[in-house]
Amino acid sequence: MFTSPGVQFERIKQSPKIWVPLTIISILYAIGMAFMALSLDAATLIAQGVPEDQVDLVLTITKVTVLVTGIITPIIGVLVSSAIQIAIVKIASSTVSFKQLLSMNTFIMIIGAAGLILNMGIRYAIGGDPEIYITSLAGLLNQDKAGVLGSIEVFGIWSAILTALGLHKTAQISKGLAWTIAVIFFVVSIGFALVGTLLQGAPKL
Repeated sequence: MFTSPGVQFERIKQSPKIWVPLTIISILYAIGMAFMALSLDAATLIAQGVPEDQVDLVLTITKVTVLVTGIITPIIGVLVSSAIQIAIVKIASSTVSFKQLLSMNTFIMIIGAAGLILNMGIRYAIGGDPEIYITSLAGLLNQDKAGVLGSIEVFGIWSAILTALGLHKTAQISKGLAWTIAVIFFVVSIGFALVGTLLQGAPKL
């Protein structure tokens, strides 16, 4: 996926593989999330509004939640994205199977896993808010919160490009439709970040 994604997508079209790649991806995500958990400290939570007398309990719960999320996230992510994509490409009369798209999205997630490990490894080494990726605009501009700029990130853009290429190669749809789907997915991720930012900034009752 890093050097010859086009060749890999052709292989996926001919012989889609899921379980071994998904297991590897889940392990990589768990490693990345472990770095994130280790990067969390009491000061970060207090800055986010957690009362000092509750910070130790919240920190422990947060670390466990982060680790569990690292294992579940890839599985849910590939299932949801593949389900949405199969619905769209079938309208375009594509003959691609759900298994092929599931395999394609699983392989693409190696990019996200690499980004997670790199960013969390750096955060663990140098400190700072683990929610802000070094490779994002938020990290580049040294923002205090991730927000929308946190969603505009090198590995996220890379994954979007591979999604477009993968849909064109694996699902055999037009480049225009493939890019449209990839861009929509990317914009939706930014939209979720925007909603999260607005909710964080909303007045508390």
